[in-house]
Amino acid sequence: MMAISVSAFGGIHWNGANFVGDSPTTTDILGPFYRPGAPMRSNIIPNSSTGTPMNLHGTVFNESGNIPLKGALVEIWQCDEKEHYDNASDDYLFRGAVKTGNKGQYSFKTIVPVPYKANPSDDSSWRPAHIHMRVSVPEQQDLITQIYFKGDQYIDNDTWASSPGAVNRVLPIVKNDQGNHSVVFDIIMNKEIPLDAQVYQKITGLYKMDDKSNIEFIKNDDLLFIKRNGHLLEGLRYIGNNTFEGGIGNPKVSFELLEKDGTSATVSFYGKTITGEKFLKYGE
Repeated sequence: MMAISVSAFGGIHWNGANFVGDSPTTTDILGPFYRPGAPMRSNIIPNSSTGTPMNLHGTVFNESGNIPLKGALVEIWQCDEKEHYDNASDDYLFRGAVKTGNKGQYSFKTIVPVPYKANPSDDSSWRPAHIHMRVSVPEQQDLITQIYFKGDQYIDNDTWASSPGAVNRVLPIVKNDQGNHSVVFDIIMNKEIPLDAQVYQKITGLYKMDDKSNIEFIKNDDLLFIKRNGHLLEGLRYIGNNTFEGGIGNPKVSFELLEKDGTSATVSFYGKTITGEKFLKYGE
């Protein structure tokens, strides 16, 4: 396997009118509610919503920070005004995707997000209001990130929103003269570091871990998605040295090729480490 390191940090800054910079937008956790295949639509507000409408828009740039990227797929998802995610319906409520235009622009009509309790019975589990994003375009590393909003009371106590890597993703919500809410988020992608298809073939599949769980690794674009006991945990990017990692504080996975064409995985997440070997292969 190739060992190539890729920086996951960097950022853009506010110049008084918009965000500018020359280093990649930082990553964040995928979260437990990502659903592939969201409809292509720029308005993700259901007719029944009572939330406050908000426009989210910006430009997607390549790694230089000044060349806009046409045709980038921008996916977003968030909870509704009642703190709920639509995780099952065919309507994909508060989920949508668009492709950037000739000048790299994207735009969504959504609502101002609300904070929610990650655990309804735990008052310390409040997450600040946020919107999830995934951006995909050829020759650039897929980006999984989140945006947060200035003045949110829960940011300081949230592991991910309070991380130094998120500082340029805590954004102001601005009202225009008509009272409409708007957020601008310009995105700088990272250069894709391709990993040989044969390597992905070696590492994808189902693994039996030493904590008796099953973990599945699935290639999706240039990300490696990880499922644990059938539950999608994270989209991992390759960082070199046979290692993939997710967003802030989340899974890091190192692979080792074994004798007799086997593969082992060491997964570190939420303060613990588990190991296991692949027992179901995909098309080898």
